[in-house]
Amino acid sequence: METLRRFSIVFFIALLAYFDFLACAEHHVRQFVIEPRPVKRLCRTHQSITVNGQFPGPTLEVRNGDSLAITVINRARYNISIHWHGIRQLRNPWADGPEYITQCPIRPGQSYTYRFKIEDQEGTLWWHAHSRWLRATVYGALIIYPRLGSPYPFSMPKRDIPILLGEWWDRNPMDVLRQAQFTGAAANVSDAYTINGQPGDLYRCSRAETIRFPIFPGETVQLRVINAAMNQELFFSVANHQLTVVETDSAYTKPFTTSVIMVGPGQTTNVLLTANQRPGRYYMAARAYNSANAPFDNTTTTAIFEYINAPTRRGRGRGQIAPVFPVLPGFNDTATATAYVNRLRYWKQAPVPLQIDENLFFTVGLGLTNCSNPNSPRCQGPNGTRFAASINNQSFVLPRRNSVMQAYYQGMPGIFTTDFPPVPPVQFDYTGNVSRGLWQPVKGTKAYKLKYNANVQIVLQDTSIVTPENHPMHLHGYQFYVVGSGFGNFNPRTDPARFNLFDPPEKNTIGTPPGGWVAIRFVADNPGAWFMHCHIDSHLGWGLAMVFLVENGRGQLQSVQAPPLDLPRC
Repeated sequence: METLRRFSIVFFIALLAYFDFLACAEHHVRQFVIEPRPVKRLCRTHQSITVNGQFPGPTLEVRNGDSLAITVINRARYNISIHWHGIRQLRNPWADGPEYITQCPIRPGQSYTYRFKIEDQEGTLWWHAHSRWLRATVYGALIIYPRLGSPYPFSMPKRDIPILLGEWWDRNPMDVLRQAQFTGAAANVSDAYTINGQPGDLYRCSRAETIRFPIFPGETVQLRVINAAMNQELFFSVANHQLTVVETDSAYTKPFTTSVIMVGPGQTTNVLLTANQRPGRYYMAARAYNSANAPFDNTTTTAIFEYINAPTRRGRGRGQIAPVFPVLPGFNDTATATAYVNRLRYWKQAPVPLQIDENLFFTVGLGLTNCSNPNSPRCQGPNGTRFAASINNQSFVLPRRNSVMQAYYQGMPGIFTTDFPPVPPVQFDYTGNVSRGLWQPVKGTKAYKLKYNANVQIVLQDTSIVTPENHPMHLHGYQFYVVGSGFGNFNPRTDPARFNLFDPPEKNTIGTPPGGWVAIRFVADNPGAWFMHCHIDSHLGWGLAMVFLVENGRGQLQSVQAPPLDLPRC
């Protein structure tokens, strides 16, 4: 009887805790209206695609355990879809967003409601358009706070400051894309980088709108840095202030201090900054880390950290004292970028898969498609070719009649095949002098099947075809552990001995070292169709992508949910 009484008490306490959790969880209902609005930058006004009239778009602030219902209303002239970058979307690929992968796009005049729940995630993520180059202006922050009563694993900052790094073209980005698609050449580089949508006072007609952040002496703030740039890794620094890294890609890290961080497209990094310098004005700045032998935007975007008690000039030259500028690495400083990435560690022992079921080796990089008429205006790539990109020599082509996930769920043939190669079709010296006969990839829409709960390892090997480069590879629907990396060709006999299986960083987007490799591991515990692609949008358009099809497990809780009734149709 006493045992029964104790069990009843424990059960009652657990029930109270459960209902308390339900009471704390919120349901967020929002509308995102996609429409053109006039946006003036660099002296000119463009009809830019915005969300609710904002550029960047609205910041979503939620807590771990909350659910969201966001209705996207398309009043623009382009098809669109929205991706909630880094949200795992457990058993719910229908809310993931990449067009023609998990859904057909939302057509002009139509709408779709993304319904999803935040499950055991917290930190800084973001959302963006996943339709061609619309994400140049359609993006915003997604901040997930811990559950009420759950503290950060570091001292609580006074306040949060989202920092969204972007790229700006002084023309319609969709026209830039169309021109590149027609010619087969590389797209024109951007005209400016931006911080929270503004280029900063180093650009023409931008000084008055430069973003300013007032700060109190002695206070510690958390900068939530998001690289929303289309095609460029970026170095970021704040003059005279140290940055303590505490999180990347919504996963906590062992804190470490640095003067500069490198953030690839798609990646997020949280840093703590303490206002412990002489009262004044200090630039935060971002500029390119360019790892490829290719043209790039070599400008610098700035915002200003301004102590509230910063002195002003006296006498005839009255006014604010010029901000101090930070020391930024050189554009091609791979050593600094590598040293920074190598310092990242998971904040505690990580549950890394040790026994591997699927051991995959993916070459990633650029290529060239030969033209029958090299003098054609459609063949303006190197030596009369068209640029291409691929994984294991497979250049991904988006379907159009249906999305991969819908075709998979419906059993519709002819949309994709499941013969994506687990290793390169031909072995070669990946980072050496590659024969021109291996430069042209094969086009197709291919997926690779994974059993539910399989332990997966992928080695991503950069190639020197066209140029070695840091490719920020993003896996939808998953977080993964970065267990190793290096330069040159991966050696399966010796390199695994150096893997970090104790506290490797947890990420959703990881760059391949230029002319090198990176190894990741994850458990395939989320059924559905999940896109893996380079987050440099030029490379994605050229085909640097593939799809994982993760099969259902046993029972309803290990199976994909039924699609929503309002899922867009192709």
